[in-house]
Amino acid sequence: MNIERYREICLSVKGAEESMPFDDDTPVYKVMGKVFAYYGLTPKDGRFVVSLKCAPERSAELREKYSGIGKPIHAADNLKWNSVYLESDVPDALIRELTFHSAEEVVRNLPRYRQKEYETMQ
Repeated sequence: MNIERYREICLSVKGAEESMPFDDDTPVYKVMGKVFAYYGLTPKDGRFVVSLKCAPERSAELREKYSGIGKPIHAADNLKWNSVYLESDVPDALIRELTFHSAEEVVRNLPRYRQKEYETMQ
């Protein structure tokens, strides 16, 4: 998957907002003010890698099955975040699914009144 297509996927998430809080090379995507995805180039090999939230019980399974999914590069919690390489053995459809799953994980962890607010968004 190329980076332009990935950006389109992030922006298609309901309520998604794009910002560049770290630098001009690291787009960050949020729902309800909370990060669900960010990406950049890896310093070692220059490949695009995306950081996504994930249900901890699913992370281990994904990491075993795909070499393009691993522990987070920058996130502190290595059970709730995964690094996903866009040009790897991870199918595009799964990258899309994991991006939406990440946004759902963010919303699921919001207070109930914020979840209801998200549900009523257009």
